[in-house]
Order: sequence, then C-alpha cells, then structure tokens
Amino acid sequence: MKSAVRRRFLLAIGVGLLLLVVVAPFYYVVTSSFKAPQEIIARTPTLVPQSFTLQHYEKLLRSSNFPTYLGNSILVATGVMVICVTLSTLAAYGLYRMQLPGGRFLFRIILVTYAFPGVLLLIPLYGMLSQLRLIDSLVALVIVNVTFTAPFAVWMLRAFFTAIPPELEEAAALDGASRMQTLSRIVLPLAAPGVASVAIFAFIMTWTEYMFASVLILSDANRPVPVGLAGIIGQYQVDWGLLLAGATVTMAPVVILFSLVGRNFIEGLTAGAVK
Repeated sequence: MKSAVRRRFLLAIGVGLLLLVVVAPFYYVVTSSFKAPQEIIARTPTLVPQSFTLQHYEKLLRSSNFPTYLGNSILVATGVMVICVTLSTLAAYGLYRMQLPGGRFLFRIILVTYAFPGVLLLIPLYGMLSQLRLIDSLVALVIVNVTFTAPFAVWMLRAFFTAIPPELEEAAALDGASRMQTLSRIVLPLAAPGVASVAIFAFIMTWTEYMFASVLILSDANRPVPVGLAGIIGQYQVDWGLLLAGATVTMAPVVILFSLVGRNFIEGLTAGAVK
C-alpha cells in the first residue's frame, strides 16, 4: 500500500515538473505581452503583470506588417492541409487497401525519405521552383510543405486503413458502390481520427516552417509569420513587447485547432499501438 502511494506521489511530482517545463515558457510569453516595456526588461521578473497594457498588440496590428504575415500563413497552412489530406488519403487507400503492385516497396521508400535531412533538398527545390518562376510566391511554400508532409501523412493513415474490415468494402462492392463511393462513404467516416490527425500535422508543420520560407520568399508582402517575426528582431535593438505580442497571436490558431480536434490527433498518433 505504501509503495503504491509512493509511486503515485513520484508520478505526480514528475508530471508536475513536466507541466512546469512545458507550460512556463508559454505562460511567460502570454503574460509578458501585456506588460509595460519597463516591466518586461526589469532585472527582477514578475510572474503576474504589475502593469496591464494593450499597446504592444495595437502596435502589432496597426504599425507593422504582422496582419499580412498572419494572412499569408493562414492561406498557406490551410492550402497545405487540404491538399495533404486529399493526396495522402488517396495514396494511403491505394497502397494499403487496393494492394497495388509494388505497394510494399513504395511504403519503404516513403519511410526512407525521412532518413535524410530536408536541408539537402533546399538547393534542388530552389532550382526547380526558380525555373517554374515560383520564387517569392505563396504557391512555392504550398508545394514545398506538401512535399514534406504528405509522405508522413500517408504513413500515419496506414494504421486506420488496415484496421477497417475488408468485408465492409466487399459488401459495398456487391451493392454496386464504386471505389470512390466506398472510400468517401465507408472508409473515411471510420478513419476520421486519422484524417483529423493528418490535417493537424500538416497545418502545424506548415505554420512553424522557417527554413524554406526564409529562402524562397524575398518580398516582405509574401512573408509568413515565422519569417515576419524574425524580421521584427532588429540588429541593435529588440522591441520585446512587440515580439511577445506577435508570438502570442501566432500561438492562437494552433491552440484553437488543438482544442477543437486535439483528441482525434492523440488517437491518430496512438492508433495501432494496441491490437
């Protein structure tokens, strides 16, 4: 009895420390965005804002190009999410349900693609997009992010499609349903958690991507949020209030998305772990 209580106590301490490490930076960023500039740079940090101001958010939305950066990120992330879900769903269904020739080989190739760092593709992709005259365009960001998210999304959907009884599809075929009708009316509703997890994965990966966006985007009008926030940091002086307000607004879409479909994302990551 004592050992069980001790284990629970140690587990509670471990979880509490983990939450502290994870939540503390977010709490500091959000609360500091409402502090006056003097309080932000004070030598003694304050856990609770002693001064409350919205001047950083007003400056962010009125005196900077952050609304443009935010709109670009929303447009690109949403486009990547829709395209990635569509392509990965069709590809995963073809690989794992239709038993296409060479399906196992393609599955291994998909996994091998993640064994190499993405930076190796920076120069080839830049050359290809330059020939297509897509440099400094949001279309280039959509293409690049779909390229990196779709293979892993196909792998994520594998557990869901392989868990669906094939008898359901056979019954639908006997009733005269086509492959697309079977996919849309039977398979997708059953694999909804997996599709939701793929959508969240594609959105977050695109929302936080910096390296390719900083190289492929040249003009300030086409910058996404990560590159735009980096531009706020000056060479000799940093407006910490503006930067913290921008970071807080940047976190908002991800938090909202997780609050809506976060449970499906957890199910998508753990699917297939227990048979």
